[in-house]
Amino acid sequence: MGRSGARSKDAGKPGIKEVAAVAGVSPTTVSRVLNNRGYISQETRDKVHAAMERINYTPNDVARAMLNGRLNLIGMIVPFVSSPFHGEVVQAVERTLAENGFKMLLCNSGNRPDLERSYIDMLRRNMVDGVIVNSLNIGAEAYAEMGLSLVGIDCDLGEGSVQIASDGYSIGEIATRRLLDDGCSRILCLRNNSRMRMPGNKRSEAYRDVVADAGLPALVREVEFVKPDEQKRAAVAQILDEHPDIDGIFAGDDTMAAICLNVMNERGLNAPDDIKVVGADGARRTMTFMPELTTVRQDINRIGELAAQSIMALVNGETPESNVLLPVELIEGKTA
Repeated sequence: MGRSGARSKDAGKPGIKEVAAVAGVSPTTVSRVLNNRGYISQETRDKVHAAMERINYTPNDVARAMLNGRLNLIGMIVPFVSSPFHGEVVQAVERTLAENGFKMLLCNSGNRPDLERSYIDMLRRNMVDGVIVNSLNIGAEAYAEMGLSLVGIDCDLGEGSVQIASDGYSIGEIATRRLLDDGCSRILCLRNNSRMRMPGNKRSEAYRDVVADAGLPALVREVEFVKPDEQKRAAVAQILDEHPDIDGIFAGDDTMAAICLNVMNERGLNAPDDIKVVGADGARRTMTFMPELTTVRQDINRIGELAAQSIMALVNGETPESNVLLPVELIEGKTA
């Protein structure tokens, strides 16, 4: 049993009536100020906001959502926020949303379909106004069933959604040509799980086209980027054992490039003398700790900004560009 005389959590908490009394206006006027409905003079707005501050009134977002039909809350699903690429995207999305009065609810899926489905249910229950997805491990129809505004980063969420991505084909083409220009003739391409439906898959498609044009054999191997680092090291080591003639590696992303360089170092091999290595992404954190890495950089900050701007536009009933493909650039380092 509760203690005699115990008060509820909200007991004594000021409400609209108290704000109205202090401001000398009606509760209806306070409600109109809070929800920006109808004409209210600046003088009245100032009086209401001053009264709110004086009695420490905090608007109830859920109640406001019931009135307006929205919370200005955006869900975002990424594989791992610890990833340099995804961490930088999340920062850009959150900053852009905050600058425009929106909040973000962040979910890390670990690229697990079961987690992704549970997050979809959780976001629906939390009344988010839209969802940004950078982790598509289930069918896009699961997102369509939410009936919400959708933006996919490197993934297509179906009709009515917006897709933001870097030019994946150019990433693979630039990286592979860079290795060819350096004299490589046996180039390994490491790629993520081919079952994941992402524009990034075009990186390996470009690799195949470029080596074929050069009259060289293709060597593509899948190493799931979400696996623990030890498993990825073991996979890279096995590939190098099976193909000792490899003289160039297009690593798929910068984290995989770092793993390749570590495996090579353990074997007394170095880049670029023994094997040349080119990564992809060029996140700020990666380049801080690996300034020597040759990589193809995406405009990660712009990806996040555009994703946030697109979801806000959709929520506001606007029609942003539905398929945005951003350019990339080669960053010359010392590994190729």
